[in-house]
Amino acid sequence: MTAEQTQTHIMSDTGAVPIKRRKFLVVVDGTPECEVAIQFASRRARHTKGGVVLLAVLEPGGFEHWLGVENLMKEEARQEAEKIVHRHAAHVNDVAGIVPELEIREGKQVDLIRDLIKEDPAISILVLAAGTGKEGPGPLVEMVAGGVDAGFSIPVTVVPGSLTDEEIHDLA
Repeated sequence: MTAEQTQTHIMSDTGAVPIKRRKFLVVVDGTPECEVAIQFASRRARHTKGGVVLLAVLEPGGFEHWLGVENLMKEEARQEAEKIVHRHAAHVNDVAGIVPELEIREGKQVDLIRDLIKEDPAISILVLAAGTGKEGPGPLVEMVAGGVDAGFSIPVTVVPGSLTDEEIHDLA
């Protein structure tokens, strides 16, 4: 989507003024709480006439010594990520009536999130859902709660990972 496509216009005394459509960024990782974050972001985007960006991250593998194995594993991981992202994109479209932007990148998750936020100034909110298991809220939520140096340059909305669709509907 180009910058022109992410803008709408409002009327003022001096004529039409372009405004950027804000986007909600959600990290797609296949967890149940990820689905809660996507549902919340989709509803917020629908109510605010915003957009949704779905980011799937392929973490670097540990098979550098076996180039053929590493390449095969990367390709399989990319294909799986594409399936998951497209499934979630269909859900965003069903809920919000919009086609989300899809990003699949390889590298360290936190670095890629920061890079994407820098690249796209329309991304204005990162939506995370806290994990509900014994493992804790999840690494990204823990990082955001870790202090000033650990956060992101945009607001982060953390929703409970146990929210139902009805509760999300009422909140968003």
